[in-house]
Amino acid sequence: MKVFILGVSGAVGRLLADDLSERGDAVSGLVRRDEQKFELSKRGVHASVGQLADMSVDSLGSMLRGVDAVVYTARSNGGARDVTAAIDGEGVIRALEATTLAGVHRFTLVSVMPEAGRDQDLSDDEGFYFAVKKLVDVTVSQSDLDWLILRPSMLIDRPGIGSVSLGPAQPHDEIAREDVAATLAALLHEPRIRRQILELTQGSTPIAFAVSANLP
Repeated sequence: MKVFILGVSGAVGRLLADDLSERGDAVSGLVRRDEQKFELSKRGVHASVGQLADMSVDSLGSMLRGVDAVVYTARSNGGARDVTAAIDGEGVIRALEATTLAGVHRFTLVSVMPEAGRDQDLSDDEGFYFAVKKLVDVTVSQSDLDWLILRPSMLIDRPGIGSVSLGPAQPHDEIAREDVAATLAALLHEPRIRRQILELTQGSTPIAFAVSANLP
């Protein structure tokens, strides 16, 4: 399988690229700097250099031709509004349109649980971030593609445990980025799971079984 990852230089994107490469998939992606491209090439990932915010749909679409699935893992994490709008909003819409233009049918978006941060004193910029994420989820879910939206709970840096809780609704808890990436890889290898919003958090179900439990 050929997979193009937008956000391949990020924490989840890198882990996903490694997981897919270990499965024998051909992984490519978009990075912002030449040194990122060089570092990823050593790991068997073909990367193109460019700024997503400055790309046209046509130019991005040309990069996506011939792949089997596009995965959008890039995120701003609730910083300045202009960055949030560019990465979490306009970037996703541009990627969605480019995926359609390139004739690719599968589009997977890593989003965020709607209730994340609800018990915190959010700044205006953080509130804007969650609002944008929600609106983009709606847009993706209304597309004609074989879309999938994955909403992980709070991402943490620790070794994955290989088991999760995955389904249409999950409590907001925490989950290792390694387990998010492993779940994404498993979902990409199960094309029957399509046009669904799935929430993901730590749990006791082995990832393969958690994925198969969500088959239609």
